[in-house]
Amino acid sequence: MATSKQLQLVPNSATVMAVREGLRATPKRLPCWLFYDEAGSELFEQITELPEYYLTRTERMIFESHAAEILFAAGPSLTLAELGAGTATKTSILIEELLHRQSWALFYPIDVSSSALQEAVLQLGKQFPRLRVNPIVADYTGGVEALNRITGRKLVLYIGSSIGNFDLDDAVRVLRRIRRSLRGGDALLLGTDMVKSAKILVPAYADAGGVTAAFNKNLLARLNRELGADFDPDDFRHIALWNKRCSRIEIYLESTRPHDVFLPLLDMDVSFAAGERIHTENSYKYTPEMVQGILRDSGFTLEHTWHDRQKWFGVHLARV
Repeated sequence: MATSKQLQLVPNSATVMAVREGLRATPKRLPCWLFYDEAGSELFEQITELPEYYLTRTERMIFESHAAEILFAAGPSLTLAELGAGTATKTSILIEELLHRQSWALFYPIDVSSSALQEAVLQLGKQFPRLRVNPIVADYTGGVEALNRITGRKLVLYIGSSIGNFDLDDAVRVLRRIRRSLRGGDALLLGTDMVKSAKILVPAYADAGGVTAAFNKNLLARLNRELGADFDPDDFRHIALWNKRCSRIEIYLESTRPHDVFLPLLDMDVSFAAGERIHTENSYKYTPEMVQGILRDSGFTLEHTWHDRQKWFGVHLARV
């Protein structure tokens, strides 16, 4: 019988592979999907409410102002599917408008988190009795075969600027996989954060209250919980930088002192120098040309774009 914390842990193979590869790399890196355990997801929900984090409320304002136009442009008799839906809070604006046009509707929220999907089913069921919610637990980045089995005209939502976490080549690969799951007449609604002043961008990823720092450091706490590691989050500080040349915000954890970390389930020691960084996330900020490029290269045709008044955020309708 296991007698230690380490022996009782059963690590996810994808986590083990990503951590081993990333912490052996030069420079060190960890994938941003590691942010989203239960604690990380709760912290991200807090981030979306921060005054500095304009993205969620700006996209929501676009939906509130243009929902009818978006759905009219997408076409009649729509079935909605959302990639990385979470609890689908913003999507309720589009669902409400859709139910003004249709007597009933189908919605397929797709996410890796079954608990978030359960919450979506519960809340949307209360709010919209004429909506049938069919959740799908899946990692959409590898394509979603279930989309092929949905009949009728589909509008697939990929909102919230999630595409910004991918390098541009990877973004095209993800969109191509989505494209292969759709049929002629189907459409994609893509949300992108747009290029703007670093004075606006950087605080959104390094807020004064330290919530984004806690979100970043929770990644280390997750490795302690799941891999038995002995990271001390206080040995790292949160860094957010605007890389103008690459058009992206870059997020790092920077070691504040020389120290070693042991990961027993990987039988791995990792040394950190003072000032050494772990790259944990990119968030690309798009120009109109960049949006056009990734959609064209992935097989979509851009038909419409809606912005807020300041053009901080874009919502783009692309057709198969």
